[in-house]
Amino acid sequence: MKRTRCTEEQIIGILTEHEAGAKCADLCRKHGMSEGTFYAWKAKFDGMTVSDAKRLKTLEDETAKLKKLLAEQILDAAAMKELLAKNGRARR
Repeated sequence: MKRTRCTEEQIIGILTEHEAGAKCADLCRKHGMSEGTFYAWKAKFDGMTVSDAKRLKTLEDETAKLKKLLAEQILDAAAMKELLAKNGRARR
């Protein structure tokens, strides 16, 4: 996934400018972004403060880390079951 050039603080600042009355097209031209990007940011960050956005980022990173750990545990358990099944047939 492509990373954004703007930080959460900058994104929230742009959205605050829009709430203050600036037009979307003017903001997009000023900051060098597309209207699609603006509306995607608005859907994700609308109504947030900077601390909320940082907390969201922290939670997303933690969730990704936990999902990775869970996938590794499931893979280890499947490999262990396969190994035990293979060893059990060899003894009989």
